[in-house]
Amino acid sequence: MLVPSEFARLAVVHGTVATVSDPHEIANVCGMKGVEFMIENGKTVPFKFNFGAPSCVPATVFETAGAVLDATDVEKLLQREEIKYLSEMMNFPGVLNKDEEVMKKISAAHKLSKPVDGHAPGLRGEQAKQYIEAGIFTDHECFTREEALDKLQHGMKIIIREGSAAKNFDALIGLLNDWPDRILFCSDDKHPDSLVLGHINQLCARAVAKGFDIFNILKAACVNPVVHYKLDVGLLREGDPADFIVVKDLENFEVVKTFIDGQLVAENGNSNIKSQKTGLINNFSCDKKQVSDFEIPVPIDHSPVTVPVIEALDGQLITNRLSFSPKVSDGNIISDTEKDILKIVVVNRYNNAPAAIAFIKNFRLKQGALASSVAHDSHNIVAVGVDDESICQAVNLVIQHKGGVSFFKEDVEMIVPLPVAGLMSNEDGYKIAEQYSLIDKVVKDAGSTLGSPFMTLSFMALLVIPHLKLSDKGLFDGDRFEFIK
Repeated sequence: MLVPSEFARLAVVHGTVATVSDPHEIANVCGMKGVEFMIENGKTVPFKFNFGAPSCVPATVFETAGAVLDATDVEKLLQREEIKYLSEMMNFPGVLNKDEEVMKKISAAHKLSKPVDGHAPGLRGEQAKQYIEAGIFTDHECFTREEALDKLQHGMKIIIREGSAAKNFDALIGLLNDWPDRILFCSDDKHPDSLVLGHINQLCARAVAKGFDIFNILKAACVNPVVHYKLDVGLLREGDPADFIVVKDLENFEVVKTFIDGQLVAENGNSNIKSQKTGLINNFSCDKKQVSDFEIPVPIDHSPVTVPVIEALDGQLITNRLSFSPKVSDGNIISDTEKDILKIVVVNRYNNAPAAIAFIKNFRLKQGALASSVAHDSHNIVAVGVDDESICQAVNLVIQHKGGVSFFKEDVEMIVPLPVAGLMSNEDGYKIAEQYSLIDKVVKDAGSTLGSPFMTLSFMALLVIPHLKLSDKGLFDGDRFEFIK
């Protein structure tokens, strides 16, 4: 939710001196111009951003995205000095089936000696081996120890992710001492309020508390990423850039000072990086919606006996597929708050089209609706609510501001605007963290028991993660990689 320069302001306080960052979200919205925006904005601050060339724009053909990057575009990006790797290859069916365009992108990275990031949730055994043999050597999508171990044994490096919604640290950290050269840490999709509290330093402290070897922990946090991605980041060797941190102790990892290229960029919880003025880039072109756009009339000939329901799982990107008898009122299928079966919609943000509508469990809202233009990977508008009026109002707040996260109920109307591609704010990062905390609290006060409701919402349109998701074109089976008929 922050542009690179604002992310840097917050991250250096916790001892982060560099990132490996995939700009595929903004690329899915704005194409090459989006990647250029990230690179140029990152250059305005003393921080080491290492961007990847997005490999999957669009992520799938089953949703509407704002741009396309083909193999020629990807190769052009990979030739740039600022582009250090090929970003996560989410199209693992394309890899397994040796899709020509997919293989061209991987080949371009290999030709330029740049690593290829993986994304293969649930892939095991022979399929995992085949995916890795294509020259893909990392994965941050493992959610069980068994899956991660299987991939490690086939030669892969495992990146342990701990974001705001997807939390895999506890499941995977047990592998660290046996595989210290092949484990890395990351925070994938971490909201600003979480970033204010800590970053990779939190994972180090948690690993210490669990009794892991301190040097293995430091390897995962500081050394393995630099070596794997061939980063121009100092490792305290003679002649290296002076990129280092001072911490109070090697238990809690409270950062006292952060240096980048010898420059003191943070001290005692305060950032020395100044906010930069940022221009806007966006791709948003749809009209406001009517309540009737979100109604599901019961078929005249018969009522459906059951409807498929997405089961959201707190702390995970994967979902389950359930089946429920729908609640009907005035000839329409509606949300059932008593059974926690709520309506979920995805609205095309790039042009006017009918909304895709389905049902979801585990949001547990009792009032109102929440909506977001951060909806991986194509970033259409996704919303969940207890009634069509609230859903419509929450969606229209996002449309009105050309991006943001919103909440609406009878007496409450809130939005955190995200005018940069509908994904990021160009305001002070600490201010955005505060605004986000407020809207997060309002959603939880309305009944949601999810740890991070907006982050979970953003993943409900992520088709490349099984099992059941919703795109702007319809309900999608992530196992069969096809629409539900």
